[in-house]
Amino acid sequence: MSVETLDKQETIRKIAPRYRVLLHNDDFNSMEHVVEVLLKTVNSLTQPQAVSIMMEAHANGIALVTVCDLEPAEFYCETMKMNGLTSTIEPDE
Repeated sequence: MSVETLDKQETIRKIAPRYRVLLHNDDFNSMEHVVEVLLKTVNSLTQPQAVSIMMEAHANGIALVTVCDLEPAEFYCETMKMNGLTSTIEPDE
């Protein structure tokens, strides 16, 4: 009689790193345009949230738009850039 031992493989799920999408203030886009682009780009934003983000960027030079996975972060950043806004992404630490 032989006894076999099976090694149990453990699967450790790594949480995907999150990224911050940032909006930078500029001197050429109207406040209305910035709010329109934010609403068109990030579907989950409400009008008051978009206005708040725009005002924060206007007052402080930069504002956090959202925190998400890399692929949507890149999409949001590029879409805002294509619409004339200044946007960057950075790892969310």
